[in-house]
Amino acid sequence: MNKFYKTVLLTGLFVGTTDILSAFITVYIATGKFPEKMFNYIAGGALGLETAIKGGPGIEFLGLFFHYFIAYAFTLFFFLIFPRIKVLSFNKYLVGMLYAVFVNVFMDQVVLRFTPLPASKSFSLAHTFINWVSFGVVFGIPIVYNTYKYYAVEKK
Repeated sequence: MNKFYKTVLLTGLFVGTTDILSAFITVYIATGKFPEKMFNYIAGGALGLETAIKGGPGIEFLGLFFHYFIAYAFTLFFFLIFPRIKVLSFNKYLVGMLYAVFVNVFMDQVVLRFTPLPASKSFSLAHTFINWVSFGVVFGIPIVYNTYKYYAVEKK
């Protein structure tokens, strides 16, 4: 397998897995219950929430597919734009955190607006900041770290 695609594949698998584990843990901490319908909810972006929540294993698999598809898409996107935008080689940790914020805002303000999922009703600056930091650690920084490693960027 081509080294580029192998690196993107493994990075996407890692960030998709850490992101969903983080989501499960966050929901469990907030509610005290295991979020057994999380993948149904993700599939609800395409099928509608009511239909997806009633669904079975096929719907859950569709949600799992969508989750990893999105993780891979944002991983591939960063790997492709990195050599074209020189400022991205400034600092891998800062760029990773900022990329996570970009992905989070893009998903909330662009992608989710085109789905039948209900808009988020709560907004808290502290909650948003905590989400961005945790998403940066489990998603943004690993993508940027592996991109730096793949393109052999000097340590900064």
